[in-house]
Amino acid sequence: MNAETRTLEEVLLAEPRGFCAGVDRAIEIVERALKKFGAPIYVRHEIVHNTYVVNDLKAKGAIFIEDLAEVPPGATLVFSAHGVSQAVRAEAAQRGFSVFDATCPLVTKVHVEVAKLHKEGYDFIMIGHKGHPEVEGTMGQLTEGIYLVEDVSDVEQVQVAQSDRLAVVTQTTLSVDDAAEILKAVKSRFPKVREPKQQDICYATQNRQDAVKFMAPQVDVLIVVGSPTSSNSNRLRELGERLGAQAYMVDQAEDLKAEWFEGKSRVGLTAGASAPEVLVKQVITRLKSLGAVSVRTMPGVEETVHFPLPKGLRVQ
Repeated sequence: MNAETRTLEEVLLAEPRGFCAGVDRAIEIVERALKKFGAPIYVRHEIVHNTYVVNDLKAKGAIFIEDLAEVPPGATLVFSAHGVSQAVRAEAAQRGFSVFDATCPLVTKVHVEVAKLHKEGYDFIMIGHKGHPEVEGTMGQLTEGIYLVEDVSDVEQVQVAQSDRLAVVTQTTLSVDDAAEILKAVKSRFPKVREPKQQDICYATQNRQDAVKFMAPQVDVLIVVGSPTSSNSNRLRELGERLGAQAYMVDQAEDLKAEWFEGKSRVGLTAGASAPEVLVKQVITRLKSLGAVSVRTMPGVEETVHFPLPKGLRVQ
């Protein structure tokens, strides 16, 4: 059977995919705050990087802001899952807001490490994407002595004040392979650099990338459900492409284009850590309308991580 006559037959579902424990917790914090205190609840930055989730919470009474000046005195404020700088924390306290922190505990772990090592006299190189809110939050734990590198060429050019006490930290949602390559360059240039005891890239990012590595060689096309602002979703699409699959990222089922599947018989489907399963189900429905007959879930890691809610929002 030649490629032109092949038709879409099977959908392979990556496992794991979709929501991680940090995203589950962040969304639940906003929903619980809305129930307990009533609308509106103000959220600094998109709670997670997903259009569907943000619109759903807006409909329930959440108001998303970037500048704390937009929040009225005495209001309830939630920090997004990506974390915030010390300056934002100080401003929120000074303005007297009732604050619930939805920062992912794995991001908080990085913040704690930065604060601890800073007290020991360390400066930092941070591997991450400029402008991403998680990077702004982590770099904003300090007023100086933390340097961002986005790629190997940045590592070659970065000018640090001192390299005797230098530690490296990483954005939690990077490509595992890209981060390893950049870290190798950092260690080559700064042989004494201190690495984290455990890598900063989070378990969910790692697991979703591993699932794509397993699935990509078995499919003709890879679809990643995720919003354009989602770092970990973008990395999944790039990884699929690097492994030889035609890879596309969609925010919703309507974004699928029939021509992507012409002459293709098997589609791989995954979702970034901030994309809800309802969107995956809608994509499956659309793929079935384009001819897919069967849906099969791939074997993969079962995730059992759960993060507790902040005090004041826990069920009594």
